[in-house]
Amino acid sequence: MSMYNNYNSMKPLGASSSGTQHPQIAPGQYPQSQAHAIVQAQFQAQLQAHGLSFAPNAKRFPPKPPVHTATPLKQTESVPGPRRKKHKQNEKQLPEKALAILPESALYAQLLDVEVRVDAALARKKVDIQEAVKNPPFIQKTLRIFVFNTFANQNVDSSAPTWTLKIVGRILEDGEESEQAGVAAHRMPPLYPKFSAFFKRVTISLDKRLYPENHVITWENSRSSATHEGFEVKRKGDKEFSAQIRLEMNYVPEKFMLSPVLRELLGIQVDTRARIVSAIWHYVKARKLQNQNDPSYFHCDLALQKVFGEDKVRFSMVSQKISQHLFPPQVILLEHMIKLSGNSPVGSACYDVMVDVPFPMQRELNALVANVERNKEIDACDESICGIIRKIHEHRRRRAFFVGFSQSPLEFIKALVESQNKDLKVLLGESGHNADKERKSDFFKQPW
Repeated sequence: MSMYNNYNSMKPLGASSSGTQHPQIAPGQYPQSQAHAIVQAQFQAQLQAHGLSFAPNAKRFPPKPPVHTATPLKQTESVPGPRRKKHKQNEKQLPEKALAILPESALYAQLLDVEVRVDAALARKKVDIQEAVKNPPFIQKTLRIFVFNTFANQNVDSSAPTWTLKIVGRILEDGEESEQAGVAAHRMPPLYPKFSAFFKRVTISLDKRLYPENHVITWENSRSSATHEGFEVKRKGDKEFSAQIRLEMNYVPEKFMLSPVLRELLGIQVDTRARIVSAIWHYVKARKLQNQNDPSYFHCDLALQKVFGEDKVRFSMVSQKISQHLFPPQVILLEHMIKLSGNSPVGSACYDVMVDVPFPMQRELNALVANVERNKEIDACDESICGIIRKIHEHRRRRAFFVGFSQSPLEFIKALVESQNKDLKVLLGESGHNADKERKSDFFKQPW
């Protein structure tokens, strides 16, 4: 903001608001202090006659082009100055000059420091929550699998007899009582993945003598674009037989079954590679087997020697060396008798399997992140603080003006007039413009 645009809201003592000319002052007519005030008023009146005002002790920036009006000054073309990119100022910070004037501002500075640390902590927690939403932690739950079949048109000559084999399941909540096969049609709770998401491959084998064509039905997760509530196989037939069901679990991340030697060492049957390596590290740390001279190695006791076959192993080689002790998880084999008489549906068997499900707080975490971003109360308080800081800036500039004038009125007026002359030259776009000569009548009597 330029010096003559900064002071529109305040007028020095003796300034005229209408732009009328003040009478000339004869030397010795007034005391020195009063004469300075009248000189200042005359100068302000001249500037206001041209639509200008002034403010001292302000930074000088390239002004906007003036509006051409009828003035006693020589008409010139205005040359717009170069545009300067406006920098966004942190309006919540008090200027150093205001800090020296207001001793109470030390407490405000401390509050700003606390706010910065709180914002940084919130930003870190927000990133952690977003990462948790993208890669939610898993908890183990019991997946209850129901296998049953229905039938229709049995012992009826007019229609073809059919039967339908169904495999469905649901996650059991903590403390839930045992369920009957009649509730197998209940769907998976919406917080958990659908039933087919827990399996990599499902294979159903029918009796080859009854169904020589397509007696093996296979579903693969990698080839399916969507998840399903369950599996269903429907065929024509009126003879009972035993169906074989093979379920291969889908672990994300991938899990492995440990060899008997490694299982005896760690007490783990099935787990991910990362957790197995971490368990070996905790085993070494608990028994203080790490090499003191070279921490990248650890010594092997008898149990570790059975696994690695060496006396000393490097930590970076653990993941590679345990590969020979890791095997695909054991598949689930089920058998169901397709019955075509009695009550429908037929089957009372259910099977429990431990599976990993996403942590159920994912929806609440999403709501928390959205709430942090839409806090209108904090935004309103920040806007109020910025408004108060702007008022403090304005009052500090006014105070600086009056303090400078009271300490040395003559020098202050001289510096003010000199500064305004420079700004007037920039405003009119004339580098050779001499305001001192224009004050004399001889300047206007010169021929054009």
